[in-house]
Amino acid sequence: MLRVNRVINQTRASISTLQHLLNHEQKLFPFPPQHFARKSSNRFFDIYKFGSKTEIEKERARLADELNRGYFQDMSELKQHGGKIAIANKILIPAMAARKFPAVDVIYSDGRKLKLPVIFNGNGGDADKLAVPKASLVCLSFRANSQGMVDSWSKPFYETFSESKNVQIYEVSFIDSWLLCLNPIKRLLLRFMRKSIDGEKDILQKHIVYSFGDHYYFRKELKILNLLTGYIFLLDKFGRVRWQGFGLAKQEELSSLLSCTTLLLEEK
Repeated sequence: MLRVNRVINQTRASISTLQHLLNHEQKLFPFPPQHFARKSSNRFFDIYKFGSKTEIEKERARLADELNRGYFQDMSELKQHGGKIAIANKILIPAMAARKFPAVDVIYSDGRKLKLPVIFNGNGGDADKLAVPKASLVCLSFRANSQGMVDSWSKPFYETFSESKNVQIYEVSFIDSWLLCLNPIKRLLLRFMRKSIDGEKDILQKHIVYSFGDHYYFRKELKILNLLTGYIFLLDKFGRVRWQGFGLAKQEELSSLLSCTTLLLEEK
C-alpha cells in the first residue's frame, strides 16, 4: 500500500511540474534554444525539445480545437441531420483537382498490418504485395453507431462489384481509447473480432481493418469533425479522393457512387 501511495504521489508531482512548465515556458526559457542544447546534454530530460515553442503552440492549438467540439455537439448535429453533414458528390472529381488521401496504418484481426491507401507508386511496399485496385472504397467509422451508415454504402457497392478484380473495399474502424490501445487489450480485442468474422469466407475484396491510437491529424487533413457519422471515400489507384459521401446512403447517392466507380474503372 505504501508503494502504491508513493507512485501516486510521484505521478501527481510530475503532472504538477509539467503543468507549471507549460504555463511558464517564457520564464523558464529566456535564453535561445542553443543555450539549453549545450547545458542539458547530461540531463535526464531534454530541455531543448521540451521547451520547443513550436511544439507547445501546436499542442495548444490542438487543445483549443478539440475543446471547441465534443460528444454533445456531435450528438446535437446527428439529431439535426442524421449524420448527413453534406450531400455526396454527384460526379467524379477530376484527377487534377482531387486531393490525396492521407496515409494511415491499419491492422487486420489476424495481426497483419497494412498502410492505406494501397497505391501504385513503383517503389515497392504494400503495393507490390497486394494487387493495386483501380478503385477503392474506403469507409471510416470512429464510433460504433456509424457502422450502420457504413453498411448502407458498402453492401450495395460489394453486391455490384463483387466480381471485379479491380475494386476493393476497406472498412476502417478507428479506436482511440487509451485502454483499448494497450497491447494486451488490443490483442484480446483483435482475437474477438477475428472470431466474429470467421464465417465470412466468401469475401474477397472486402477488408475489415482497425486503426489504433491518436488520429487527430489524420482527421484534420480530411476535415472530419463529427465522430458519430460515417465517412465514405472513393479512391483511384494513386490514392486520390475522387468521390465522397457521408452518413446513411440515399438511393440517388448510391447511384452516383456506382456510376462514378464505373467511370473510374474505365480510366486509363
